[in-house]
Amino acid sequence: MGLYEIPLTTIDGRTCTLSRYRGRVLLIVNVASRCLFTPQYAALETLHRRYVDAGLSILGFPCDQFGHQEPGGEAEIADFCAARYAVTFPMFAKIEVNGESAHALYRLLTAAAPGWWGVERIRWNFTKFLVDREGRVYSRHAPQTAPRRLERGIRRLLG
Repeated sequence: MGLYEIPLTTIDGRTCTLSRYRGRVLLIVNVASRCLFTPQYAALETLHRRYVDAGLSILGFPCDQFGHQEPGGEAEIADFCAARYAVTFPMFAKIEVNGESAHALYRLLTAAAPGWWGVERIRWNFTKFLVDREGRVYSRHAPQTAPRRLERGIRRLLG
């Protein structure tokens, strides 16, 4: 199954696929509301507003696999993101990114772009995957990589 055919659920419970983002540059991020890196929501929103009209879509996937840092339900997560960081980029239902229950999207992303020493496992929240307009994973970035540091690669992929 390709990137654009993987079934997903939006944060408000609608079933979809990434086919609506075909032809766009994607920045896919596993996020959490109670993480050291949670303030990155602000920088992600800045990138979203700066490049959405040029063809960038930032996609947030809440995950509670790391230190129970995303304990709330989808409505609580959506409210937090809107109230605290004015997030307007698309958010999806909570998923798992590692292990036997890892979502198919993250299985595809981690196989295409393993981390250090070829390890596919996601190490923490706010791991970022940059995907080109053809749906190919271009790069993977560690949680501590500030979103603004991805801007050069984003501009390159936007052409």
